[in-house]
Amino acid sequence: MKFTLSIAMTPLDQLGELARAAEEAGFASIALPDSLFYAETVNTDYPYTPDGSRFWTAETPWVDPLVATASMGAVTSRIRFYTSVLKLGSRNPVLLARQVGSAAVLTGGRFGLGLGVGWLPQEFEYCGVPFERRGKRVDEAIDVLRLILDGGMVEYHGEFYDFDKIQMSPAPPSRVPFYIGGHTEVALKRAARVADGWSSAMMKLDELRDTIARLRELLAERGRAGDPFEYQAVCIDKFGLDGYREQAEAGVTDVITMPWVFDGVGFDAPVEPKLEAIHKFGAEIIAKFEE
Repeated sequence: MKFTLSIAMTPLDQLGELARAAEEAGFASIALPDSLFYAETVNTDYPYTPDGSRFWTAETPWVDPLVATASMGAVTSRIRFYTSVLKLGSRNPVLLARQVGSAAVLTGGRFGLGLGVGWLPQEFEYCGVPFERRGKRVDEAIDVLRLILDGGMVEYHGEFYDFDKIQMSPAPPSRVPFYIGGHTEVALKRAARVADGWSSAMMKLDELRDTIARLRELLAERGRAGDPFEYQAVCIDKFGLDGYREQAEAGVTDVITMPWVFDGVGFDAPVEPKLEAIHKFGAEIIAKFEE
């Protein structure tokens, strides 16, 4: 079991200190959320809350996750970073490959790319991308990203993306792992087909257990039963040593957590109580879990 610190909706001037503290406390990674903008009105529900409402506002701070990776990577030496998850559907994969490759190089290979399609039609529309056929477009975009990031002179000729031979240098120092987010059957099949792992949004343990079991079935169908595969989880009903052990028994390999919420510390609170919570979590959970 690994533990990952989420920095969602955190004031941006706190990121460097939080990254250093997480590294000192024994966290394996930092999970970076993605939000392009806050649309005043939306024409679809947010898929990961019971009532479809967004739990952030127009004033909630967000940062581009690739920029944040470079910033936090510069003040750390061991801890890894991954997006959880970046909305690929509204982005151009060639431009994104340049950003991802840069983040991977600048962190010495300490970067993983968590990917989702995106749920908000306005994000597609305002970025000049059709919302229709978004799944097929994302599948091609993933192929483009992998092709470019693996290095060398490459070309691609697909339905949505088409380019002659190009090369982006330097290539990442090691293979960038891809993690697929999403709870639908289509997302799970995509993860089993092309990814090195799967990343959940907020789920209860029973839901996680069933989803992980389904992913294992899909991996076996593709002859990948023995391949390394990460199960990154945001579990909302099991905490503490016993709770994390239950998650591990269910198949979770990476717990995404925000330690200060257990102490009643808000997203916009000063950094000091967050640092205390990180170190306490390291001493009381991470160190004891590894015993």
